[in-house]
Order: sequence, then structure tokens, then C-alpha cells
Amino acid sequence: MMCYKFTMFVDSHCHLEMEAFERDRKEVIERSLQEGLRYILTVGTEEVYFEKVIEIVDTYPGIYGAIGLHPHNSSDYGEPIEKVIRTCLKHPKIVGYGEIGLDFFKNYSPKDSQIRAFQAQIEVAREEGLPIIVHSRSAQAETIEILNDAFDGSTEGVGVIHCYSYDVAAAKRFLDMGFYLSMPGTITYKNTESLTEVIRYLPADRILAETDAPFLTPNPHRGKRNEPRLVKHTIEKIASVRNQGIEETASILHDNFTRLFLNGTRGGN
Repeated sequence: MMCYKFTMFVDSHCHLEMEAFERDRKEVIERSLQEGLRYILTVGTEEVYFEKVIEIVDTYPGIYGAIGLHPHNSSDYGEPIEKVIRTCLKHPKIVGYGEIGLDFFKNYSPKDSQIRAFQAQIEVAREEGLPIIVHSRSAQAETIEILNDAFDGSTEGVGVIHCYSYDVAAAKRFLDMGFYLSMPGTITYKNTESLTEVIRYLPADRILAETDAPFLTPNPHRGKRNEPRLVKHTIEKIASVRNQGIEETASILHDNFTRLFLNGTRGGN
């Protein structure tokens, strides 16, 4: 791994609040900041994590948060949890709503409850003026249909498709609705040509990079716990595919992140 002297790296999606970081969270964050990360977005996916997300963003200037109910937990969605979420969303460093969406691969919650929770949370996000962070796995058609109903004709900046895993045709549909696409560490694995094609296809101002830490660790660290600092491997891959320098790519991704999450009434530089 090369050593870079600039500080424009951004991890647009991770889970620092999870138990995987309970033992050494401070050290993980300090390593990431020391190795050139300017911003980190930590994403709380169920109620048990919301308070920890707020604690983290209150402690570290470069870390922002998002709050939402993951599709695995969508059966829990209702008025009580919505009230909790709305309260958390008032925090000035909560800059996104998510991750929300559909996961028909594991189906930990019934499909109908996933769809209802997704639609309801989109409405809350729109009322609060926050971009949404979308989880979509084995649910391409349904995700596009729901988002198209909600955002047809919207302008750029409605949200991001996190951990993008679909093809170029689907990417075009999401782009047409105003979404950014976020590339995970899996793009560093073998046999990912379809994602390589997506990276080549995306306009420069609609691409983000993420770790999804502690999951999806990029090569050459695959098999170990992921950390935000390892987003550099993903950014290097994006730079290589797009025939750009690493500094140029990191700067573009930094600007995209700030445009989507920090240019509103919340957040800031």
C-alpha cells in the first residue's frame, strides 16, 4: 500500500458503531485519520446503534452519521421507531437517512414489510430534507420501481445506492433518478468485470467509494476485519479503471461526498 501525503480520502459508508469495533474503536478511527481520511460516514442500521452513532459523531470532527432501519430489521418499523429516528435526525451531524431498502437475498424480514418500511422511510427522509442511503440486494426491479415512484423527475442529490452490485443498465436508471453510486471493496476482487464496466460508465460527479467496514474488506486484506482507512484500496482500483491518478480520483470522490451530504444546512467542511 502506497503512503499518500494528502488528506482527501473519504469513506462514504461504514459501521463504526458496531460491536466489531467496541474493543479498539478509538484506535481504528485515529489510524484512519492519520492515514489521510478527511471524512467518514458511519451508518446506524437499527435502534440499538443510533445512540452510539451520535456519540461517535459528537467526538470526532471528521465523522458524520446516518440513521435508518435496515431492511433486515424492517419488521420493527412503525410509529415508535419512527419517532426515535426523527429525534435522531435533528442532530446537525446526521447528514443522511439510511441505510434503508430491500434485501431479497437473505429475507430476514418478509418482503411486504421491507417494501412498506422502505416506502415509509423515503417519505420521512424527504420531509427531513435528507439524502437516502439505499441498500439493494437481489431486488433490482423492485428497488427501481419504488425509487422511480418517489423520485421521478427529481434533481441530482436524492441519495446514493450503497455497495453497488448491479449492471450498467441498472446504473443508468439510478443515475436518471439523481442517485450517486458507491463502490465497495469487492471491486478489488477477481471476477468483477461487470462492476468494472459500471466504474468506467459512471460520470465523474456521481461516484463514491466506501468500505462498509467491518464487512467487505478489500484486497490485499480480504479475510480480515475491514476499517475505514482501507478505502484507499478501493479508490486506487477506481483510479486504475478510469485511467486517473489517485490524487485526482480522491479529490473527485471527496467533492462528490461533500456535495451530496455536507452542502445542505447540516454538516460542513
